[in-house]
Amino acid sequence: MIDFLPTGIQLTYLVAASLFIVGLKQLGSPATARNGNLLAAVGMLLAVVATLLDQQVLNYEMILVGLVIGSLIGAIAAQKVAMTDMPQMVGLLNGLGGAASALVAVAEFWRLMGSSQAIPIDANISMLLDVFIGGVTFTGSMVAFAKLQGLISGSPITFPLQQPINILLLVGFVVGSAYLIATPENLPLFLALVGVSLLLGVLFVIPIGGGDMPVVISLLNSLSGIAASAAGFVVMNNMLIIAGALVGASGLILTQIMCKAMNRSLVSVLFGAFGKAGVAGGSTGTQGDKAVRSIDAEEGAMMLGYARSVVIVPGYGMAVAQAQHSVRELGDQLERMGVEVKYAIHPVAGRMPGHMNVLLAEANVPYPQLYDMDDINPQFDQTDVALIIGANDVVNPAARHDSASPIYGMPILEVDKAKQTIVIKRGMSTGFAGVDNELFYKAKTTMLFGSAKDVVAKLVSEVKQL
Repeated sequence: MIDFLPTGIQLTYLVAASLFIVGLKQLGSPATARNGNLLAAVGMLLAVVATLLDQQVLNYEMILVGLVIGSLIGAIAAQKVAMTDMPQMVGLLNGLGGAASALVAVAEFWRLMGSSQAIPIDANISMLLDVFIGGVTFTGSMVAFAKLQGLISGSPITFPLQQPINILLLVGFVVGSAYLIATPENLPLFLALVGVSLLLGVLFVIPIGGGDMPVVISLLNSLSGIAASAAGFVVMNNMLIIAGALVGASGLILTQIMCKAMNRSLVSVLFGAFGKAGVAGGSTGTQGDKAVRSIDAEEGAMMLGYARSVVIVPGYGMAVAQAQHSVRELGDQLERMGVEVKYAIHPVAGRMPGHMNVLLAEANVPYPQLYDMDDINPQFDQTDVALIIGANDVVNPAARHDSASPIYGMPILEVDKAKQTIVIKRGMSTGFAGVDNELFYKAKTTMLFGSAKDVVAKLVSEVKQL
């Protein structure tokens, strides 16, 4: 039994890692995401149980206390946090993951400081990497959470010499780390490096605008995985190394997908301070010398009810208004009238990857009706009505032809190719990019002004009367 236990633990780790890989694969599709999440959760349970059976675990009582407290908090959060608040929740979880990894390094450094043995160089390097990545992830995620929650401005926050200060702090961390490796029992220096990593996380995220949060969240998710992998090297746990590496790699792939969907480089997202608050406009029907055509809910219902095909394009405005259930009701009512209804999802619509998918899933919109941008764009030519609900930059035709536009080259949902376009919007304010949307002024476009939830509810009522 003594000889079998280490082998059994490693075999259990192998099974858990396999479940992680399969689970990640299934998370790539909304239709299989729940099952993938379940498989990954089972894998994590196996990994935790196997680790608890390891003879190196010394205090089961404290571990049990932590499991109970964490489980209670997780269960309450799962029940209380609304689906519209998932971006904030994901940001918070990324930060807590980074903090946990950094604390592992701090605890290990403290343990080695109290022992009679010298701190090995490789252990010191692993701990410093863990502290740096975990600290940046923690405070960076907290700032992202604060931006998404509206606790601080979602616009880029900049100040003079911001990037030189960041570089100076980074160089200081590297130099301090080299000195700590040479004098490994310098506790004040180690704590100072922890502080620098936490400060860098704040300075890393504050200049990033709220509209870039899909990229930031996916990148911070990747960093939390890398931090966990570094923690695995600190405590020499194979499962932690593998799990962290999988999260890190998948997060980096998702970050690349998000950047491609915005036609921007990661460097531009992180250091470009891109995005500004739009100037709220009225719904008077004009913006400068350009005119828009405004309709009411009754006219909009007639256009939708007598169409053969409708593509609904959700955006951040739908999330803010929490209109997903009304949108589902509208889609169901149109289908009862024989209208073919589809939903077009842009990769960066919302404030986190898959934000629109999550909201529509909460409203029980069938997965087969959700179409990615590449799949739905060729179908807009045959679409009678495209209904845009709170989306802006991701449907702006200027991205195709206006080389002077900041969104030039960004792949968009080509709603302007539909026979008619209805835009539900509070007013004529610009989107995250701060540029006017030429879609609003096209001859085939009509505007329905008001809160998405209220307007869609009126559309449902009017469609029922047709």
